[in-house]
Amino acid sequence: MKYLLHIDTATDSGTVALAGDGNILSLRTNTESRNHAATINTMIEAVLAEANCSLKDIDAIAVCGGPGSYTGLRIGMATAKGLCYALDKPLIMADRLSLLAYNAWKKDGKQHTRYITLIRAREKEYFVAVYDVDFNNIVAPHHIVEDQLPALIEKTESTYIITDEQETMTNSLEISKLKIDNNTLVDYSSWALYAFDQFISNKSSNLASAEPFYLKQVYTHK
Repeated sequence: MKYLLHIDTATDSGTVALAGDGNILSLRTNTESRNHAATINTMIEAVLAEANCSLKDIDAIAVCGGPGSYTGLRIGMATAKGLCYALDKPLIMADRLSLLAYNAWKKDGKQHTRYITLIRAREKEYFVAVYDVDFNNIVAPHHIVEDQLPALIEKTESTYIITDEQETMTNSLEISKLKIDNNTLVDYSSWALYAFDQFISNKSSNLASAEPFYLKQVYTHK
């Protein structure tokens, strides 16, 4: 069995999971808002102990690189890269936009011609990515402003949108068959499959150059 350790500190709550061959074996979530630095190592120890594994059994480290909390992303990435260097294991990176779209695509298959993830960055600014019916990435994850939405997201016959901005989407776009999913939380069972597929396909990230997906400049004011 191939074991992948998953680390996600992109949002207020941090999560660590251990998966075997794409199936979640153990999972821990920290409910203390943005307390990643103090809890991440104890959560790693807990998921390994529950699955009766040790760090030497891990075949790869999977990390959610964002977008999300600037500090949280740095903590998660530093922990993941540190483990990869120490264990000489590959890093399997993913971004939240791809993971959310992948979960929708796995559920609905070829029912829609476009799978779009749109997450609010700040007022009238968004993170967006677009995938086709075969889950090919046709618009890479990036940061946009509201005025760019209609031009970016072309009119299609059937579109599945994962977003925390439902009103913006329904008011801005003309789509004949539109499905909107307001759940913007990462599904860890889906991520486990996604990461395992990347692992067996040798799609690891360059450990030296891997960085969080900030996707926009860091501001010191609104």
